[in-house]
Order: sequence, then structure tokens, then C-alpha cells
Amino acid sequence: MKRRAFLRVLAAGGTGAVVGGASWGLGERLRVEVTRATLPVAGLPSGFAGFKIALLTDLHRSGLVPADLIADAVAATMRERPDLIVLGGDFVTNFNTRFAGPVAEVLGPLVAPAGVIAVLGNHDDEHVLPAALTRHGVRVLREDRLRLTVGGASVDFLGIRYWTQRAAKIAPLIDPSALPLLVAHDPRRLTEAQALSIPLVLSGHTHGGQVVIPPMGPLNRFRFPIVEGTLRRGGTTLFVSRGIGTIYVPLRINCPPEVAILTLA
Repeated sequence: MKRRAFLRVLAAGGTGAVVGGASWGLGERLRVEVTRATLPVAGLPSGFAGFKIALLTDLHRSGLVPADLIADAVAATMRERPDLIVLGGDFVTNFNTRFAGPVAEVLGPLVAPAGVIAVLGNHDDEHVLPAALTRHGVRVLREDRLRLTVGGASVDFLGIRYWTQRAAKIAPLIDPSALPLLVAHDPRRLTEAQALSIPLVLSGHTHGGQVVIPPMGPLNRFRFPIVEGTLRRGGTTLFVSRGIGTIYVPLRINCPPEVAILTLA
């Protein structure tokens, strides 16, 4: 999420509403929830039915987001024993590479049979952070793919940078010998996925709104196809995680941090 967009969210909600929920929101931001969803994937090979993915995104390690919060999310993830772990970008805030090493270190215990993969968000630099993640066993996908094969059938997890926003830039990653699944920080890449007949997109970026004020709901809801959870559009399924961290204001209101456990079907 960008700073200007977040400030517009606060302004739209009204200062009184935000302040009224602040005491709750300061605590809520530290309570990680494990959520579960079964995602329909058109054309999924039978050997991948039941394949379990843990999605963690928008960690935003900074002076406002403590290492302990991310460590709690890591521990919750490992208790779930996923087949694959996907990290959805925005590991730090505002390209602050001072936190690149620390966030990579706290992610170090993450392991899964199919590996740990990551994409970069709009707050991540292209050099220091990817190198730190790589040192801790994370494969960073920058216009790249991870191929998994079960029973002779293959699935490619395509990973793109936040700034890769055109179908023409994503299309070269698609190999017709494998089913393509897209990991993109921004859920607006749903449009490109549909155009390319990609049946699944995993995203973050929205923070689920971070501040959700009833009855209006997430105040950034008009900027994205969906700000959290599952959306089915045509032959493509989109899942958007609320993420873990916060930006600019250290609170979440009616929008707790999330480790998403996703089962393919």
C-alpha cells in the first residue's frame, strides 16, 4: 500500500472513527490469525489436488513492526506444514534496507517440501533485500518461475515484480507444457492473468484495508478487485491476503494480520 492511498483511507474514515478504535487497533495488529481457503483452479492436474500453500505478505518490518510479530507468523506457518510457502512482497517499508537483513533472518526458519518463494513489492529494493532473502533459503522470483511436477504433470508458479504490469511482460514466462499460476504483489494483475488464461493469482498489497470501519467496510475497496479473500472472475481465481505488518500508523482495526493457508482444488 502506498502512503498517499493510506492517508486518504484515514481521511475518508474520519478522524473520530479512527481514534475511537485506536486502542483496540494497537493490540489487534499484533494478533496473527490463521485463515483457510480452498481455491478452485481450472485445469489443475489431479496430482496437485489438496496441495497446500502458506501465503505471508506485507511484512513491512520497520520501527513500527516488531520482529516478534513476524516470528509469530513464521511459527504459525510452520505448525501448518504447508507444501509450499509463498512470500508476497513488501518485506520492509519505503525501501529501508536497514531492515532487509533482520526481516530475512526472522524468516529463516521457514521450510517446506516444495520450497519457499518470494516476489517483490512496491516497498522493496532490487538488490539488498533479494540478496538477504536468498542467503536465508528463499528463492526470489523476478520475472521467473518455479516448476513443480507430480505424476508427470507440471505446475509453474510465475513470480513478477510489482512494477511488471503488462500482459506482454508476463506472457514470456508461460510454458504450454505446465499450468501457470501467478504470484503478484498487486491484485490488479488479475486483469492480465485473465487475458493470459492464468487460472490463479496470489496477492497482497491491500493490507485488507488495515482500517475497516463498519458499515463502510475497507476504505480502499474501490481501488482493487477485492481487498481480502477470494474472488472468482471468469476462469481465474484471485486470493488476496490481509498481510502481516502495517504502514505509517501502527494499528489495524477490524482487520487482523493473517497467515493464509490455501488448498488447491
